[in-house]
Amino acid sequence: MDDDEKNKIYDFAPLDDYPFKKRLQIYLADFIFYLAIRILGALTRPEVRGMENHDAIIAAGKTPIYVCWHDRIFLSTYYCRNRGIVVMTSKSFDGEYIARFIQRFGYGAIRGSSSRGGSKALVEMIMAMREGLPMAFTVDGPRGPRYKAKPGPIMIAKRTGSPIQPLCVESKRFWRAKSWDKMQIPKPFTKTLLTFGEPIYVDAKASQTEVEAKLAELQRALDGLVKAGEEWRKAR
Repeated sequence: MDDDEKNKIYDFAPLDDYPFKKRLQIYLADFIFYLAIRILGALTRPEVRGMENHDAIIAAGKTPIYVCWHDRIFLSTYYCRNRGIVVMTSKSFDGEYIARFIQRFGYGAIRGSSSRGGSKALVEMIMAMREGLPMAFTVDGPRGPRYKAKPGPIMIAKRTGSPIQPLCVESKRFWRAKSWDKMQIPKPFTKTLLTFGEPIYVDAKASQTEVEAKLAELQRALDGLVKAGEEWRKAR
């Protein structure tokens, strides 16, 4: 991957193929979502747990593959900003404005999804990881089923030797979006808990059975982080 290919990941894509009305909608959605995450994220009061798990990955000279549930993406985007993390966004109108506002937070975007261009995007993500760029997945996205892990991160971990870093953000007080994932949107000045789980490694020679076992392990890890977060939220 040369410098031009890397820059393409972090730069806004041209909108020449969109009519004027669609371009305007993309600009507005990009700006609104960026401001919402920037302002509400800055007003939270975070507590961090499990940072030693993340530090162990870095100390081992590895590049993390960050993984969270889709409903926790709002604050995960804010808390993990400016790390050069690369995510997959769909080749669509929605995917374009999402790519733009996350790029404003220092993320990179590779176009593709589970339904459109996903295989090619996974190959590009593997190539980017081999250049030292960290990745991130909302592992039950883009359309669910909610809280059901998909195998993309497992395959990338197997191909690159990089560990999966499960994470979860829980807010004491939040709104629920009326969307398939019931996204948490933090209320101003709320306390939040950001938890990094134990890293998950996948052997390069893992069999299909072992890959499935690792996917089940990832599912348990994320379910456990959600449960711990909910217990923290309900505690006085």
